[in-house]
Amino acid sequence: MKKILYQAATAAFLGLGLLVGGCNDKLNVEPVDNINAAVALSTSNDVEAAMVGSYTGIQNIEAYGGYFQLTSDLLANSGDIDFVGTFIPPNQYQRKVVLRDNGFTESTWLVSYNAINRVNNVLSAIDRLDTPAKKARVEGEARFIRSLVYFDLVRLYAKAWNDGNPQSNLGVPLVLMPTSIIAPANQVSRNTVAEVYAQVITDLTSAETLLPASNGFFANKYAAAGLLARVYLQQGNYPAAAAAANRALQVPGGALVPDYADEFTSNNDLLGNTTEDLFAIQVTAQSGRNELNTFYSADRRADIEVQDQLLDQFEEGDARAELFQTISGVVYSTKYNVLYGNIKLIRLAEMYLTRAEANFRAGSSVGAAPLADINRIRARVALPALANLTLAAILKERRLELLFEGFSLHDLKRTQSSTMPPNASTEVLPFNSNRLVLPIPLREINANPNLVQNPGYE
Repeated sequence: MKKILYQAATAAFLGLGLLVGGCNDKLNVEPVDNINAAVALSTSNDVEAAMVGSYTGIQNIEAYGGYFQLTSDLLANSGDIDFVGTFIPPNQYQRKVVLRDNGFTESTWLVSYNAINRVNNVLSAIDRLDTPAKKARVEGEARFIRSLVYFDLVRLYAKAWNDGNPQSNLGVPLVLMPTSIIAPANQVSRNTVAEVYAQVITDLTSAETLLPASNGFFANKYAAAGLLARVYLQQGNYPAAAAAANRALQVPGGALVPDYADEFTSNNDLLGNTTEDLFAIQVTAQSGRNELNTFYSADRRADIEVQDQLLDQFEEGDARAELFQTISGVVYSTKYNVLYGNIKLIRLAEMYLTRAEANFRAGSSVGAAPLADINRIRARVALPALANLTLAAILKERRLELLFEGFSLHDLKRTQSSTMPPNASTEVLPFNSNRLVLPIPLREINANPNLVQNPGYE
């Protein structure tokens, strides 16, 4: 309120100044609250700069700086962790009683569509890039980011792919052109789950073709293949998932870091990329945010306490169990202790696990036998090789390897598992419970009469 009043008072003062000193041409400035895209993106350099700004859009804490991952972990949580913080929105996630005006739900939606609009603006100006190579690279990066965001939106705000009919279940609105003004034409309806997935796959297929093999810390063709593998696995399209994961694993110079802890820990406040990272959110003291550090680390808010139920799942000698610390009898994860640690979104470890599971389910051995891939993951964390393989063993390795990286809810749904709210051991929520789907934010429902609310939130 103070900020609004200050701005109003300042505007009134400036208006008075214009009346008193109207003869001063320096004050006769046309007020501007936006810049025409044709002007802002008029050169090749402009478009490239806007593409960099699109990455900034997904660095936000409300997106991949923390909220996407935390939301998944808490909605899926069935006693492995306990959220003890004072923030109401994540507490609602943990209890599986999410209100329509949940602040995290609203801000994630807004930031996500802002990021989508950024890449839509880039794509609308793609012909202004001055070389074919730049055009292909930037278009591929834009399509990669758009597909990344839409995939997570549809998984959180809509029914799962395997919950009913994705051809008729409502997903999220597909906005594929830039939005510059608010008008009735912008009051879009929700597309179906199948339509959103189809757009994601179309964008990623194009991105994998367009992107170069090497692209610094920006998205490359192997990152696109990795995300495609994730999408296909969520759909249960196992042959396609195995093939895409296998392509991602061909990244030049890619390799699991020898020590699991080296992927997440550092001797200082910075944690960069490794040979294991296919795509990561870049975080420095000047750019990006790692809110996972805020929620999970005992050095910050210490909102997430790890329970014995989770710790008991690790085999003796598992090096992954070393990424926990006990303080005054309470256990915390140290996976995000690095203040400015890059947030790893797509790792080679995930690709080995995806290839193993997809091959196992499909009865194939694309790239490697499933047992070989699982034993590669186990060897890295000092566990003995398995002689035989089961689906349960694969899923256990996946769960412990990718812990707190945002996979919990989505794996729960695709494997048709269940969860329970805390302190309610008799209440079991199946994978297709309406309470495991976020509401369309009340703010959006009120502003757009064409949006239909999710079941259970009407």
